[in-house]
Amino acid sequence: MSNLPFPKTLPEFQKAFPDEAACAAYLERLRWPAGFVCPRCSVIGNPYRFTDRSRVLRCRNCLADTHLTAGTILQDTRTALPVWFWAAYLVTSYTPGLSAVQFQRQLGIKRYETAFQILHKLRAAMVRPERERIGSNGHVEVDETFVGGRTRGEGRGVTHKVLVAAAVEVRVLAKPYRKGERKSYAGRLRLARVSDRGKPALGAFVKASVEPGSTIVSDGWQGYDNLTTLGYEHQPTVTSGDYEKTDAVLPMVHLVFSNLKTWLGGTHHGVSQQHLQAYLNEFVFRFNRRFYPMTAVNSVLGISMRVVGPTYQELYEGEWKHPGAPK
Repeated sequence: MSNLPFPKTLPEFQKAFPDEAACAAYLERLRWPAGFVCPRCSVIGNPYRFTDRSRVLRCRNCLADTHLTAGTILQDTRTALPVWFWAAYLVTSYTPGLSAVQFQRQLGIKRYETAFQILHKLRAAMVRPERERIGSNGHVEVDETFVGGRTRGEGRGVTHKVLVAAAVEVRVLAKPYRKGERKSYAGRLRLARVSDRGKPALGAFVKASVEPGSTIVSDGWQGYDNLTTLGYEHQPTVTSGDYEKTDAVLPMVHLVFSNLKTWLGGTHHGVSQQHLQAYLNEFVFRFNRRFYPMTAVNSVLGISMRVVGPTYQELYEGEWKHPGAPK
């Protein structure tokens, strides 16, 4: 995440990024915080800047032109940078989230496909490449659930449900507690599609999501039986399908699942299996930054300068692999 000063209110945001040049200057500082580095000659220095081409920087040493957005999620975009900034603001700070249709309407984008692609590019910037595993603060609840529902016109009992695993930190509030106040709250979250409920799939999810040595609380499902051998302190509780008992053992992760399903079904009216992981990534990103919405905007812009996003063809032909998707 960038440490650059960032607006804390909507009026400040509007004032800070009024045009293409202001947005380009900010992205340049995000991409080269220690100063512009020429990709051709590696010289660090102040480049030439063009008033009519704010996305192009020319090295004063070798005179090579560098496109500010090359190798980022904004590469080759024809959309104005202020639109991208507003897009990042809306997708990270609007509490219920936005569907592509709502997003298109809010930003005045002519084509639905353009809005859909911008959203997925931003979702690609919601997973830091070096993202750490959770569990360093408090114990971790782990569980899995099916997302999706019945289909129409494909026969009785046919469903397209997908198995999603979750790991969420449980953090304890400092004493003294106010009357009626919860003694714990949900910390960082991880969500991912998993192929099945077997030990290899669930174990791989836990290894990718939770720090070794962490305490993991789960139900008594046998798919978690190998967590101790994987280096975790495992505390399973057999619930025998009793929903009340399960909710008591895993309150945070079940609240996450409830909110996730409401969000997918409400804001997005369901999503395809192909792109589900992207929506899981957005949910995690927003959940983990729910107390600091403006920081979330800065975070997604910072990551966007370090990762590439899907092309139109990759999205619609299923070639794009969303971060965190099953391998």
